[in-house]
Amino acid sequence: MADYKTRRKIMVDTQIRPSDVTKFPIIDAFLSVPREKFVPDGKQEAAYIGENFLIGQNRIILEPRTFAKLLDALDINSDELVLDIGTGLGYSSAVISLIAEVVIALEDDSSLASEAEEILSEIGADNVVVQVSKLKDGAPEHGPYDVIILQGAVEEIPGSILKQLKNGGRVGAIFIEEGLGAAKIGFKSNDKINWRYSFNAAAPVLPGFFKQKDFVL
Repeated sequence: MADYKTRRKIMVDTQIRPSDVTKFPIIDAFLSVPREKFVPDGKQEAAYIGENFLIGQNRIILEPRTFAKLLDALDINSDELVLDIGTGLGYSSAVISLIAEVVIALEDDSSLASEAEEILSEIGADNVVVQVSKLKDGAPEHGPYDVIILQGAVEEIPGSILKQLKNGGRVGAIFIEEGLGAAKIGFKSNDKINWRYSFNAAAPVLPGFFKQKDFVL
């Protein structure tokens, strides 16, 4: 039987700590959440690889390094409400649930959301609420949020989502521009978002987060 606890430690020691992620709550969350439970059946052996993990239909679990660095830059506190957009099978929300007070796990694929609910319940992540709706709409009924994080890349983020962020809140996403990806953190102040470059990263663009193409006759 695979020793997943040891694999988690190896993941943290070889992928996360070397990326200058040292905050104890983040390290502890990655050591605690059984990543192998959040991958499609039959793929458990590959759960701890250091790359984006495809879970179907161009949707992924972010590679551990990228996800950990995003969490580090967002600096989530234990009393904060987090919107996790594109949770997939729930892994990201499970990790965040050990750092934040409450997580709203948004997923537009009802079958993924249903599986996520089951797994999150199984591991006792009872401060996660799974919601099924279009990712680009966010979940305004539960907001405003202290932190918003996107589990995939974007070309742009709809203003309707940024409105769901509190003043003083942070939003983290990977922006794709001309094929290159960069993780950026947005800080909201006076209803405006100030974006700062954080690190290079890549991921598939989430549905609903492509730039609107101008129609030309």
